[in-house]
Amino acid sequence: MVVTQENVAVNGSRSFSPQEIADVLRDRIRAGDLKAGDRLPTQADLAEEFGVERGAVRQALRVLQEAGLLTNVSKGSPPRIAEPAAPTHGEPQPTMVGLAPRVAEAFSETDVRIDVVCHTAETLMVAISEIVRQIHEGRLRPRSIEVRILVPSREITLAFPVPVDDTGEDDSVHKRWLAMRNAQGQVLQHNLLALRATHGIDVKVTFRALPFTPPVKLYLLNGEEALLGYYMLTRREEEYGSQTLDMYDALGSQSVLFSFQRQAGLRDAAFVEESQKWFDALWETITTDLTLS
Repeated sequence: MVVTQENVAVNGSRSFSPQEIADVLRDRIRAGDLKAGDRLPTQADLAEEFGVERGAVRQALRVLQEAGLLTNVSKGSPPRIAEPAAPTHGEPQPTMVGLAPRVAEAFSETDVRIDVVCHTAETLMVAISEIVRQIHEGRLRPRSIEVRILVPSREITLAFPVPVDDTGEDDSVHKRWLAMRNAQGQVLQHNLLALRATHGIDVKVTFRALPFTPPVKLYLLNGEEALLGYYMLTRREEEYGSQTLDMYDALGSQSVLFSFQRQAGLRDAAFVEESQKWFDALWETITTDLTLS
């Protein structure tokens, strides 16, 4: 077992654990802030940024190396960001790792259609930001893009996230979720719609509101692949304004995605077809128009 120490940042704020440092750097890689071939900052610079000793940075780099995100990890110059691994179809992967390459492959088609059921659009937003970058670079050239997203309504009582001690007097947990849902959806929508002006792509992005909290996340790609992941609930604390919220919540970015492909056989084809029917039925019946605000 690896034991990590808490350190105090020079600005007096809470320091980061090695896993938290790895998560921040992983998010920068997935968002395209750090691209394949780029060098990371030096261990000294990272230690100063996160307010930790170099040992914590080294542990974080090992986590990223084991995830296949870094190359040239040695005692010499800073490591480089690894080239993205070739998409794997059969092996389940965490959403933040597995979604982007699957979406990128879907975007290699001339006409792209993506249907999503999710709690917030966080991981899709990160995956799409990488796709938008590739379109700007000329590596992807779709003619049309249609994205339909189902998220929980702001009007319902969510199954999660919820306060651990729910007195009914404070809805800060709900307000935090709603702010995240709206902000992430707006960024996703803006990044895609901007492709109309910059590249003349026919883009349509639509949100509708679910009357229930989905226990799973579902991504349907061009009617050919379904990616399914379970929301795993955990108890955690998050800062929100001047409060520390103690809540039961799910980290969707860590949900493991299982891939079902129409071409993989009768069983997978039936799953993709039924999943699409389920999504379309929800879209056309009990869901309602949603404006992110």
